[in-house]
Amino acid sequence: MAIHAQGLARTGAQERPAGAVTMRHLQGVIDRLGLLQIDSVNVLARAHQLPAFSRLGPYDPALLDRASRGTPSRPRRLMESWAHVAAYVPPTTYQVLRFRMRHERERGYGATVRQRHPEVYAKVLDVVAERGPITAAQMHELLGHERGPKEHWGWNWSVAKQVLEAAFFAGELAVAHRTSQFERAYDLTERVLPPALVDAEELDRPEAVARLVDLAARALGVSTVRCLADYYRLGAQETATAVARLVEEGRLEPVEVAGWQRPTYLHAEARLPRRTRAQALLAPFDPMVFERRRLLELFGMHYRIGIYTPAEKRTDGYYVLPFLLGEGFAGRTDLKADRATGTLLVRTAFREESAPPPAEVAGALADELHSTARWLGLAGIAIADDARGDLLDALRAHL
Repeated sequence: MAIHAQGLARTGAQERPAGAVTMRHLQGVIDRLGLLQIDSVNVLARAHQLPAFSRLGPYDPALLDRASRGTPSRPRRLMESWAHVAAYVPPTTYQVLRFRMRHERERGYGATVRQRHPEVYAKVLDVVAERGPITAAQMHELLGHERGPKEHWGWNWSVAKQVLEAAFFAGELAVAHRTSQFERAYDLTERVLPPALVDAEELDRPEAVARLVDLAARALGVSTVRCLADYYRLGAQETATAVARLVEEGRLEPVEVAGWQRPTYLHAEARLPRRTRAQALLAPFDPMVFERRRLLELFGMHYRIGIYTPAEKRTDGYYVLPFLLGEGFAGRTDLKADRATGTLLVRTAFREESAPPPAEVAGALADELHSTARWLGLAGIAIADDARGDLLDALRAHL
């Protein structure tokens, strides 16, 4: 049920498109997942691009760019917001999240920066109104602001950058698009929102939280309060309150799941298929693996991404992708797109303890690696000289 809810099954309507992937296919992924997490790491591909590949197979990432830009005749399908951390969400969900922006304006980072730098704040908004969309680098140049020493993340932001981010968190500015260097280009929110939503009424917090919990529950299929709170990074108590309301409304049903010794809920739209056939590599930021405790309890997979861990302490590699096969997770592999040599580099490949035999896992994994290389425009696949993992020998025989 969890696999089907996430659109990862290879059965029936969830089969990958036989022909070219269209905007309609991509919209189906957006509608099902509700959000695409954004991360700047590009060792394989941008984080927001990978979930669509896992569900649709090779597709043109320009579709996502089009979806997140929009035109006067074709309103954008995605907007950046603070959802499950930084993420693309549908514009309707952006509106639901306005309560979070209001908090930023009144008591959060937005309010703090405005109080510290009121003149710069006003000047930045004036410049954006006149010249937007505009990047932080362009704003630095216009205002003559210098970056501080780069001690660690965020500390080298100029005042102009702080204001741009604060106004974004507060909902006064929105991201019109990302540049080729993945920089945010900021504009007035009313110029980014689809026209039909510009004057939409802001929801109060309990109503907004209930809608977000419903979206999360639909995307997960079966979940606990902890899972539901994590999806849009909500508070545990307000999530529990929303769950009780959704149970009364018939949107959620209390159920029991073996291994979960706490209340569990089934979404009204979840399907219980007779069987599940899945085969996909998942990004570390894929919604299927957001909540690591859920992943462990449902599938027996203890998973940690390696990019935040010192090299000597990494057990599975740097950019580790879980491999979904059949009705569970069969392995994990650390991959790198070596664009200089046109090669998809396999740096680790491990089989999960409860997975099918190595030859079966390796054969299916090889299929996904070939598909990944083709999608990324890479000519071949290579196993790194210093590669590690108990699946490597079986994988070599299929590459």
